[in-house]
Amino acid sequence: MSRSTLFWGVILILIGALLLLNNLGVLDVNIWSLIWPVFLIALGLWILWGIVAGPRSVEAEEVVIPLEGAARARVRIRHGAGRLHVDAGAGPGELVAGTFGGGLDHRVRREGNLLDVEMHVPSDGFPAFVLPWMWGPGGALDWSFSLNGEITLSLDLETGASDMRLDLTDLCVTDLRLQTGASATDLTLPANAGHTRAEIRSGAASVNIRVPSGVAARIRIKGGLAGITVDQNRFPRMGDTYQSADYDTAPNKVDVDIETGVGSVEVR
Repeated sequence: MSRSTLFWGVILILIGALLLLNNLGVLDVNIWSLIWPVFLIALGLWILWGIVAGPRSVEAEEVVIPLEGAARARVRIRHGAGRLHVDAGAGPGELVAGTFGGGLDHRVRREGNLLDVEMHVPSDGFPAFVLPWMWGPGGALDWSFSLNGEITLSLDLETGASDMRLDLTDLCVTDLRLQTGASATDLTLPANAGHTRAEIRSGAASVNIRVPSGVAARIRIKGGLAGITVDQNRFPRMGDTYQSADYDTAPNKVDVDIETGVGSVEVR
């Protein structure tokens, strides 16, 4: 039995015992008002333990997903806790090539010249990112893989407590959707993809976005308690939008729509 399973097993037993004692009348308190704080305290202790102890090694799997002659691809990535690094560099005839800590489950479906691929952490059919025992030491699932830079791509990412490095500079990504929780994200947008549309939704997160030189941008940001920094020398503010002066005529441009909760957003 892993330390993570044991730790969260004890927490669940503790919460169950409190509920039982309350139902039996032994405790005369509002147990439901205690459960959420107990869970948050336990989660915080578990994350701190992970930082101090460092991640334990997990089995890594080398995976190549063939391109199968497709001209376009839609790639959906479901990743929980750990590090996620994505860049260009898959070889000819490959859509995806890389190393996947904890393994990879994937599904491939062909629709004409479009290859539809879904990638997720093996979890016996249950999403790993909602299992708290996957968030601490020993649960870090590090993925590092490359995509094919010669075809048009649509990327859809859902992540949990992740440290992400997404270098799309040399990829032809025309549609990007990123939904993330408590994470740190470093995103470089495509340099030569024509028109890219990016939608980013984050919780308690740090999001750093780089727009390559020569790429125009139109940026909209909605932030709750987030600190927002935008390079207004490149992207002057126009009402609630930041926009390059040459946006309308630029051959390569990005539309970026960001909605964030607590954290920080920087665009440069």
